[in-house]
Amino acid sequence: MNTLPFTFCGAKLAALPSGAVYWLAERLLIVSDLHLGKTERMARRGGPMLPPYEVEETLDRLLSDIAATSPQTVLCLGDSFDDLAAAQATGHTVADRLRPEMAGRRWIWIEGNHVPGPVDIPGDHLADLSIGPLVFRHIATHHENGEVSGHYHPKARVILRVRASTRRCLLADGTRRILPAYGTYTGGLFCHHPDLSELMADDAKAILVGRKPVALPMPR
Repeated sequence: MNTLPFTFCGAKLAALPSGAVYWLAERLLIVSDLHLGKTERMARRGGPMLPPYEVEETLDRLLSDIAATSPQTVLCLGDSFDDLAAAQATGHTVADRLRPEMAGRRWIWIEGNHVPGPVDIPGDHLADLSIGPLVFRHIATHHENGEVSGHYHPKARVILRVRASTRRCLLADGTRRILPAYGTYTGGLFCHHPDLSELMADDAKAILVGRKPVALPMPR
């Protein structure tokens, strides 16, 4: 697996091609914004009909990362379901797929803005979590050092090998890390959007995820 190692507040982490982050010393796999059940939610609200495979595709990707890293703990950084109704509609399917992987390891669901409270699925349900020098929550703040979050679904438009490309990315500066959305059909917010460009420091980096993660100055 192609990974991109980086150090944050003394913690040695690695960006995975999928958009996940792995902390080897803690045997911790971190993902954000799975948005499971988005297809169901869009159909329920009269939106466009999307191919009904996003739950299986997202879970396949997650199970592949678990097999590759063998984590002791899996941490989902919020908005793991698209909304509470989607969680109720797809939760049994998700639980059935994940239950074998939950056996023998800790599984933590951080609350998000789409799913603000615990859902009826195994695991620990927390508002945030601190481990060593790092604090994990769904939405970044403006004042806490060592923060790892999600929510914004960052992406970047770049020129790679003379071709324009839009890639999901992990944003990094001296204070925080913002993970890309992990789920299928999640969309994203471009780095130059004021919500991100004002939040991140001037020297921030963007780690483009994909087959081979690549770091470059955050596009402004």
